[in-house]
Amino acid sequence: MKGFISKDLYPSWVLLLLIVYMAGGYFVAMFAVGLLANWIFGISLFELANVATNPADHPQGPDVMLLLQGVLQFIAFIIAPAILLLSLNYRLGDYLNWKVRSPWLLVLLSGLLIIAIMPANSVIINWNANMGFPDFMSGFEQWAREQEEQLAELTKLITQFSSVPELLIGLVVFAAIPAVGEELVFRGIAQRQIFRWSGNIHVAIWVTGIIFAAIHVQFFGFLPRAILGALFGYLYFWSGRIIVPIVAHFVNNGFTVFMLYLQQTRTIDADIESTEAMPWYLIALSVLISAAILYFLYQSFIRLPLREESMAETREIEDRA
Repeated sequence: MKGFISKDLYPSWVLLLLIVYMAGGYFVAMFAVGLLANWIFGISLFELANVATNPADHPQGPDVMLLLQGVLQFIAFIIAPAILLLSLNYRLGDYLNWKVRSPWLLVLLSGLLIIAIMPANSVIINWNANMGFPDFMSGFEQWAREQEEQLAELTKLITQFSSVPELLIGLVVFAAIPAVGEELVFRGIAQRQIFRWSGNIHVAIWVTGIIFAAIHVQFFGFLPRAILGALFGYLYFWSGRIIVPIVAHFVNNGFTVFMLYLQQTRTIDADIESTEAMPWYLIALSVLISAAILYFLYQSFIRLPLREESMAETREIEDRA
């Protein structure tokens, strides 16, 4: 596909086009889900809206929502942004990867970092989940908590993994597709365009992390998600390879899916959805290990040279940081 939009388009216009392309992908995805739901479940396009609105009231509601989640994320977050980059006449590999290939040890260590940081992150999760608001914001607090409860109920409905095949489907829908799609959208496109706009990589990383958290519409998990998004952003900036935040993102989501599977099959007895802070000694150990891994990754990634095939503008990222 040959690009028909100038690469020099102002960043705000690129971000606007990203929204437009993703919106188009959303409508294409809904049409595709309608066809697939009719073929697989015998649910017509007209019935689909009712099933999606009240999945708990329909015997095939959870499966339909699982299909909707997977197809929507795949088309709107992977296909549509990729088409945008091709429309801008970018080669995907060169645009998304401006450094030489990272050793797989570093890529895997980036995933391990996400697990190591979880006990420390539990403190922020606990604080955010229990934070209160002043009286004049009581209406917003009530709306936010209702929204949180509705999303929690929907998540519980569609994350039932009682067998290995269901676990594998869960890993694809809730870990693999979101990891690739969200990192392509937020780190691969949004972060880089905000950097072009602001000229400050730290502003770009944190603004993107905040948007990443906000789009999930879960205010009582907003802060830990924003921090996680910023961590993905730094891993991408240091490594210059989109696979690094993708693997980290996959580990974050996949670890939760796998733990839910172990809980639901009664292999472990733990409340995976708890927002309580972990014991202090685990938190302290988590801080030490995470800091050591972060420092090692930073020192290792910044030594990686730029690819000769990369665009000239990506060199500016290193120079202006």
